[in-house]
This record gives sequence, C-alpha cells and structure tokens, in this order.
Amino acid sequence: MKITRKEFLRLAAAGWVVVSGRHLLALLDSPDKGSTAEGTAASPRKRWGMVIDTKKCRKDEGCTSCEEACDKAHNIPAFKNPAHEIEWIWREPFRKVFSADQTPYMEESLLDLPTLVLCNHCDNPPCVRVCPTGATWKREEDGVVMMDWHRCIGCRYCMAACPYGSRSFNWEDPRPAIRELNPGFPTRTKGVVEKCTFCTERLAKGQAPACVEACPEKSMTFGDLINPLSEVRQILGSRYVLRRKPELGTGPNVYYLI
Repeated sequence: MKITRKEFLRLAAAGWVVVSGRHLLALLDSPDKGSTAEGTAASPRKRWGMVIDTKKCRKDEGCTSCEEACDKAHNIPAFKNPAHEIEWIWREPFRKVFSADQTPYMEESLLDLPTLVLCNHCDNPPCVRVCPTGATWKREEDGVVMMDWHRCIGCRYCMAACPYGSRSFNWEDPRPAIRELNPGFPTRTKGVVEKCTFCTERLAKGQAPACVEACPEKSMTFGDLINPLSEVRQILGSRYVLRRKPELGTGPNVYYLI
C-alpha cells in the first residue's frame, strides 16, 4: 500500500514521540543518572558522609557558628522576608526532624530541642531523577549531590521531590542581600534553587566542610563512609544512630548520634 509523503512524516513523528517517551520513563525509573553505559551504577571511589552528635550540639543551644560559617563561605543571602530565607544548614525541632522516631512518653523538652539539618546527599536522590535539565546530579567519584545554577530553570521539581526540605528557591536577587561577599565562591541569581554541597570547593583542597571546621564543640564529624578505618565509620560502629526517613529508600548519608 502506498502512502503519501504527508502520511509518512506523520507516522514517523508519532514513532519518535513513543520512543522518546519510553526513553524518558527509563531515565525517571533508574535510581541514578550517574550510571555506566551498560546501565549499572558506577562504584564511587569515596562516599562522603557526616555524623552529628546531638548531645554535643546541645551544650550551647544558642550557638550558630556552623550556620554563620556556611553563610559566609557560600555567599548565602540574608533576605528581610523570612518566607524567602535561603538555608543550607539550619535547625529544626527534634519532633519535626524525626517524626517517626518518637514515643508518647518522650519529654516535651527533648521533642523541642533544635536539631541541625542539611542536604542528606542521598545514595538514591529523588531530586536528581526529576530534574529535567540535569542541573542537579550525583557525582560518581564521591556521591555528593551537586547543583549547576547556570542550568537550573527554576521549575522547583527537585524541591517537590526532596522529602527533607533541603532546597531553597531564590524568589529575589540574592546578591544585594549578601552581608559579606566571598569572592572565591560564585553568587547565584533570582529564580534558581540552591542547597548544601558538602563544601566541595573545600574538599578539593583537602579541607573539611566549613560547618565542621567552625563547630566549637566538634559535634560534627565528616569522612569517607566506604573506608572502614575512617573516623565516621568508627563512630557509626560504636554508637546508636538515626537517619532521617530511611524508610523512603533515599539512603541519606547524614547520621545523628542520639
């Protein structure tokens, strides 16, 4: 049966849509965009993670050294409107951070204790899977979940997908709201999402994240989770720890000593 050129083009276009749709679904279904050509996830050389000792952090509940160090290192703006606040590391009540790890008999004072939270740099980050431009991805070499602010189109799919609320959106130009500009770190623009990056710019120099270095109580420990001799692995093997919402299958890599 003969078909016209117009019909041929219409059928070809329909076939292309079907194939493209299947390819997109396969990408969304895959647990990690940083996979090899054979479709198997590449093994990282390192796996950075953090342990937060909640008891040490409580010694000075008014301390904000880690937050201030992070803000300064990464040119985080201080917007006047609280609804526009940009947060890389901040505090939430224990009851909100560990909503599934409470009993009816816990003291109210414990439930209200401020607990440090940040991006969990998940093994299976849902934010990566939903990003349509590849502006957020997981590094193969160490598992850090990154952001490319130049590729971010501000769709906020990643914010909707993150179960930890670890991402902030720039509703206004952040640059005029920076208290003290750090020329060594890029500023962002209005309409993009940002979050903690585990201070990859410092890791490249062999330095610990700014928050870890600034903590006067040494309540945060950072290191390689793959290395059984690392300090974080030694701590995790000797103390009871919690992770945020591990039942979701995201594989968070920030641990809390209780």
